[in-house]
Amino acid sequence: MMYRSLFPRDWLAELDRLQHEVQNAFHLSPSIRGIARGGFPAMNVGGTPQSVEIYAFAPGIDPASLDVQIEKGVLTVAGERQRQATEAEATKHIDERFEGRFRRVVSLPDDIDANAVEAKYSHGVLRISIARKQSAQPRRITIQ
Repeated sequence: MMYRSLFPRDWLAELDRLQHEVQNAFHLSPSIRGIARGGFPAMNVGGTPQSVEIYAFAPGIDPASLDVQIEKGVLTVAGERQRQATEAEATKHIDERFEGRFRRVVSLPDDIDANAVEAKYSHGVLRISIARKQSAQPRRITIQ
């Protein structure tokens, strides 16, 4: 009688393969903040004691076509990347450049001042700086 194992020889490699297949099926990849990376434009969100800083990496987009809004503690960055005329004529073998309409939404902390927002677009990077409320600023308390 021949003995057959219920598990593959290298079951850790098999688990790794299954995880990779699930991630590819749902277009997920792990990140330090959990699942759900990807999307256009790629974004970095961080902060200082004085402000919340958002960087959206959107090369090749006309800044006039970008729409940035803050409503009820939610920042929305929307726009559209147009296909370039030369791309439409070329035969493509690999096409990884995003084109079309996009919308990214970021929840903001409660201590931001929605009236003190600055947005600048330079070299394909949209930088949005949102000041924190004065009452939320760190301050030194004197002891009497």
